[in-house]
Parts: sequence; C-alpha cells; structure tokens
Amino acid sequence: MNESDRLKYWRLILGSDVENSCGSALTADELGMDQALESLYKSGKPGSGLGGSAPKVARWLGDIRTYFPSSVVRIMQQDALERLNLQQMLLEPEMMQAVEADVHLVANLMSLSQIMPATTKETARLVVQKVVDELLRKLTNPMQQAVSGSLNRSIRNRRPHHNEIDWNRTIRANLRHYQAAYRTIIPETRIGYGRKRTALKNIILCVDQSGSMATSVVYASIFAAVLASIPAIKTQMVVFDTAVVDLTEMLQDPVDVLFGTQLGGGTDINKALSYCQGLIRQPQETILVLISDLYEGGNNNEMLKRVGSIVASGVQFVTLLALSDDGAPCFDHRNAGAFATLGSPAFACTPDQFPDLMAATLSRQDIGLWAAKAGLMTTRGK
Repeated sequence: MNESDRLKYWRLILGSDVENSCGSALTADELGMDQALESLYKSGKPGSGLGGSAPKVARWLGDIRTYFPSSVVRIMQQDALERLNLQQMLLEPEMMQAVEADVHLVANLMSLSQIMPATTKETARLVVQKVVDELLRKLTNPMQQAVSGSLNRSIRNRRPHHNEIDWNRTIRANLRHYQAAYRTIIPETRIGYGRKRTALKNIILCVDQSGSMATSVVYASIFAAVLASIPAIKTQMVVFDTAVVDLTEMLQDPVDVLFGTQLGGGTDINKALSYCQGLIRQPQETILVLISDLYEGGNNNEMLKRVGSIVASGVQFVTLLALSDDGAPCFDHRNAGAFATLGSPAFACTPDQFPDLMAATLSRQDIGLWAAKAGLMTTRGK
C-alpha cells in the first residue's frame, strides 16, 4: 500500500473531520463509501445520518451493497438496526408507503431477512407480496402465451400419414389451390393432428444469489413460479452461493421462494451445476438456464469441463449474465467467452425479453442468433 492509499484508508476510517489532514482526494466511488459510512457511524453530525427518511434508508441499503463486500454489508446492516433503530422504521406503515415498492426494495428486504425480527419480517412480507403481485400481473400472460405457443408449434405435425390428416385445417390451408376443371382441391400442404408429447419439457433455473445478482433473483423467482404453473413443463429452481439450495417445492408461492434465498456470500458455480446435472433425466428434453455473472469462486476448470459435458449430453444450456433491467452487468468476460465456445452464448436479458427467450429455447432455435437479432449483448468464443 503506497502513501496515497494509506492516507485514503485512514480518511475513510476517521471520516470527513480529518479531510484536511489526510490531504488525499477521494474518487467518486470512495466518496460514495464515505457518505454511506458517515450516515451510519456519524449519524449525530448535522447533515449526516439516515434520520427518519424512508427513501433515504432504502437508498442507503442499496449503496452499501454496491460499495462493500457481503461480509461487511451484514455487519453494517446489523449496526444500522441496532444504532438507528431501523427495526421500528421497518415496522411503520408510513415508511413502506413512502418508499416506491419495486424489485430493488424487495432485494433490500431480502438482504435483511436473515437478521430481521419476526414481527418486522411479517411487515416486509406484505411489501414483497405487493411487488410480486404486480410483477405477476405484468409478466404472467406474456410468459404463458410465449411458452404455450412455442410448445404447440413444436408438436404440430407437418408431415402426417393419411390417417393423421386434419382435413378441416388442410382444406382451409389449400383453398387457393382449388382446381375448377376437376372440382377439387390440390392439398399441397397437409396438416396433421398434433402428436402428443412423450415427455414433459424440463426447465431448470440455476440462480446465483450473490449480492450483485439481487434483482435477477427477484425476477427469476417470479418467472419460475409462472413456468411451474404451465402443465406441459416441469420447472425446478436452484439457488446457490457456496452452498446449493433447491427451492422447487416452494414455487407455488414466489414470496416463499424469495424469503428462501439468502443474498450475499461466495460463489461456487461448479457445485451448483453439479447438483443440477444430477437432476437431468432426459437431456434432449431439458433446458438449463444459468443466471450468474460467472465470477467463479470454486474450481473454474472443473466448472468449464462440466458445462462442456452438459452441453454435449444434449441439454440446451442458456447462460444469462443478468435477468434485470439495471443496464449492462459486470461479469467475468473470460468465462463468458469460454461458455460461448462450449456452446452456451452468454448475454444479459431484460424481464420483458425473457418470455421470448424461453419460447425460442423451447423451439430449439439458435440462441446466439436469437440474442443477436434481439439486440442483446452476447459473447463469442474463439
């Protein structure tokens, strides 16, 4: 650590009172860190502190996740609950009414859920339920229509045997080929009855629950619940950090799913993929959606080998660097490129685009080409 870095270090520890003594200008990010620290640890100073402003509290909870590692965030959240009596604020209806309830607020509440008192968690659950209901109203129909339409198209029989022809639809499709001289229709296009599926499509959502993926976890939980409501699909949801948790049994209630997650901690993608690989019974009927920024804290080489093995088995492997509308994500470019080389192009996707992505995947389209046409950021392998 050089002299300039040492001065900044002490400046952040001691606060703005020693700014003149340290004489080292802080960057924009460092100023953000300083303001977050001042708000908590110098709350008695004029102009600082969180006070009674609910929006300010919500912003602060988001800021500390941006500027500090998850281990420090947990300490600061606990200190805030004790020093500033935020438990009481979270229990007050006025606070929840003052804050715009959106996925970012849900992410904040999820990050606090492990240290919330039981009574506070009940209040938080009402807020989360409100946001979930709103997202379900917005996203359920597009998701169900896109997926159901794709499944119907995939089972349509375009080369039927004689006893499989749907004559009513075939005649309507060929009216333009009516031959007046012969008083008949030439059936250039034959349409058959849809063949019944011999197996359900299996969709596995494997979601990174590290702190940087907070809004992606919220949206993934909503979509998992919607997919689980479609009879032709078997949906499983797995979340992970350095541990792996299967939340499939909770999918009937996305609020339960959200409170079953634990934002923060490390990342072991290889361990998560190993668990998901054990869930695969029919590779050709399975779609595995990994939602992660690909910063692997486990065995990176083993992770890449496992991705190659899963793709080679016939599973459709989709990698989303983010499932959110927060803009371009931060991600591991080297691993993203390696995933693309192995047959799983990596890109970020917004919630509005996710239904079409799943429809394209169920239709076994080229997902890299689909993403390019949709204008999504993609990574290419060598």
